[in-house]
Amino acid sequence: MGPHILILGGTTEARELAAVLTARPGVRVTTSLAGRVTRPGAVAGEVRIGGFGGAAGLADWMRQEHVDAMVDATHPFARAITAHAAQAAAATGVPSVVLCRPGWRPAPGDRWHPVDSLDEAAELLPSLGRRVFLTTGRMELAAFAHLTELHFVVRSVELPEPPMPPHTEVLLARGPFTVADESTLLYDHCIDVLVTKDSGGVATSAKLTAARELALPVVVVRRPPLPEGVNSVPDVAGVQRWLDLDSP
Repeated sequence: MGPHILILGGTTEARELAAVLTARPGVRVTTSLAGRVTRPGAVAGEVRIGGFGGAAGLADWMRQEHVDAMVDATHPFARAITAHAAQAAAATGVPSVVLCRPGWRPAPGDRWHPVDSLDEAAELLPSLGRRVFLTTGRMELAAFAHLTELHFVVRSVELPEPPMPPHTEVLLARGPFTVADESTLLYDHCIDVLVTKDSGGVATSAKLTAARELALPVVVVRRPPLPEGVNSVPDVAGVQRWLDLDSP
């Protein structure tokens, strides 16, 4: 029986990693999804949906399923899940690594305003514009709910959860989006400021290029730090090397 690899997933990299690992003969791959999206994209290998019940529940599941290695490929802002994964790995002795895609870096012409939290972003917004393209996630609109004088455009795969700003326009769509797509959205909706998290990667970076070309200010929420002592790699190839699976 080959190794059992647990991927904590949901990201583009998690799906890519699952496809790569399931192609390896004898490797069992389970991808765990939080279940926040009712129709997730296809994932190779076994899929588990739903929470574990914290670090202790995750550790119990890893023991029961005889997990040999764990890859945390969750979103860079999934702080609680990453903390639980680190604790579960320590409790079980299972080797673990965080697949942490590199963050974005400003380019010439960018008008970035880095902040450390959504609350800081909300505090800064009124000084930057009145029509906001808000791309911080459908479950985190509460920080902006008190901004009654601003108009927000929120794009999401599914309807966002309240509370949210009173003047919110929801666009239901699933990416990836091109620079042309993003430029059209910003222009058609008369957007004058963009708010985003430093998710990194290319899948959602087109909006930054579009904002640069239109000379729009961008409020960028910095990432939370990784738990102390965890290993991290920047890409799927790094995970393969860590697993010693860099060659067929």
